Amino acid sequence: MGARLPTIESFPALRAWQRKALVEYLRRRSEDFLAVATPGAGKTTFALRIAAELLADGTVEAVTVVAPTEHLKTQWASAAARIGIQLDAAFRNADLHSSADFHGAVVTYAQVGMAPQVHRRRTMTRRTLVILDEIHHAGDSRSWGDGVKAAFEPAVRRLMLTGTPFRSDDNPIPFVTYERGGEGLLRSRADSVYGYSDALTDGVVRPVIFLAYSGETRWRTSAGDELAARLGEPMTQDLIAQAWRTALDPAGDWMPQVLRAADARLQVLRAGGMTDAAGLVIATDQQSARSYARLIERVTGEKAVVVLSDDQGASDRIAAFSVSEQRWMVAVRMVSEGVDIPRLAVGVYATSASTPLFFAQAIGRFVRARRPGETASVFLPSVPHLLGLASEMEAERDHVLGEPKRREGFDDDLLERAQRAEQASGELEKRFEALSATAELDQVIFDGASFGTAAQAGTPEEEEYLGLPGLLTADQVATLLNKRQAEQLAAQRRRRQAGGEVVAAPQPVARPLSAAERRVTLRRQLNALVAAHHHRTGLPHGKIHAELRRRCGGPPSAQATIEQLEERIATVQSL
Repeated sequence: MGARLPTIESFPALRAWQRKALVEYLRRRSEDFLAVATPGAGKTTFALRIAAELLADGTVEAVTVVAPTEHLKTQWASAAARIGIQLDAAFRNADLHSSADFHGAVVTYAQVGMAPQVHRRRTMTRRTLVILDEIHHAGDSRSWGDGVKAAFEPAVRRLMLTGTPFRSDDNPIPFVTYERGGEGLLRSRADSVYGYSDALTDGVVRPVIFLAYSGETRWRTSAGDELAARLGEPMTQDLIAQAWRTALDPAGDWMPQVLRAADARLQVLRAGGMTDAAGLVIATDQQSARSYARLIERVTGEKAVVVLSDDQGASDRIAAFSVSEQRWMVAVRMVSEGVDIPRLAVGVYATSASTPLFFAQAIGRFVRARRPGETASVFLPSVPHLLGLASEMEAERDHVLGEPKRREGFDDDLLERAQRAEQASGELEKRFEALSATAELDQVIFDGASFGTAAQAGTPEEEEYLGLPGLLTADQVATLLNKRQAEQLAAQRRRRQAGGEVVAAPQPVARPLSAAERRVTLRRQLNALVAAHHHRTGLPHGKIHAELRRRCGGPPSAQATIEQLEERIATVQSL
């Protein structure tokens, strides 16, 4: 006797976007369907509801889920079991077939790529629905893509899911429909799209507050030269890479100061209503992850959970952490995509990875809303490319084939070379030596706008931002950030005036502002004008900034040049 069919009546209520997408799916009844939904929106629930519908009406007899990682196999099987669909997460290629106790199996893209003929036979044996989770992984390599296509071409139905931007490459993703656009390039077409901005409006995801930390960094090159740079200031990409690496060095002061600030923010969230709120540090490599865990214990007095992808029991540690009261977890890539820990509310982006895909996956770990008013806070280095990605949280991108090859912002290959410790010729010494780094809150980014002026770590000015209430709507976050910035500027003016009264002397001639100071001043002016336009029109800050970028061109304001900021100020004044 086979596995019992799931009961549709017992299925949990769907969100509005899930209902709309389900109706569209059932109306079309096409073989292939691509659903793009922001992390935390509920893609798994949507896909399992479709599986339940197709099993119940006899359209399919079996379900195969293809996931990116071993941990996600377990997560899919557990979610399916809760609504009566039994999936074999322990299936191996050598098994050839699943037991009759199961409706199907969960496998990885790597499994399929290694033995596509095994999965093709399984697919041909029974009418099968194939759910391809994070379908962009089928474009990772030609072997994976070819394997997925060969294995699942005989499927009766294929449902493709993704929640992050597609890679920019020329590997077509199997079963995705491409259409030629006006520019002559082939662009992927989704059948259902539910973006971050829509989810934020519906209260499905949390507002994300980015706290960007700059600071002075010093390091020694292989030639013995000592260099110094300030994170966030314009410089060449190799200098950015080395300053970034210096900041992330566990032996410096930058990471302890940022971890102390992140833990302070976490305690505010816990005291303010999110009693089980947890934090996650995303590290570049395993050695750094272990070092950061030791720093967390030193800063907070509590041990952190360390999750490394090649450690046995990593999935069990993630599962245990998700239901525990422990405050901090440190990981490399194990939790970058799809892993569901809803209580994660504070993140520290302490990794050199800077592609839009990885950034979106990482931030997606913090956005899942459980109740109205919960916010997420992510601490990150004040690196121009990261600031741009933080400002473009709402960006939705299709997969484009044949696009001219160009780097998306930061050169990851160059950064990887700069991050790698190489041995000098014939010597057991590193070509790069981090000397020191200090942290300073540079700006707060929310809804595409930046707020605040520089504040040293551990000062009352920094505490004003770390102490923002944890339970706020998106509009309340923007209002409070505007208020904090206004108070910060007023306090600075009062300090300058008080200083002028002590020394009875003529006011000195104002010194010329540096480029960095001019940019800060112009950003504040632009944000104030955008806020005023928001109050007049009711348009979200992010949409106003996006319109200014459309009219004037250029990157987000965190990366914009002085000239671009001045042009946007003139434009918003004319709106």
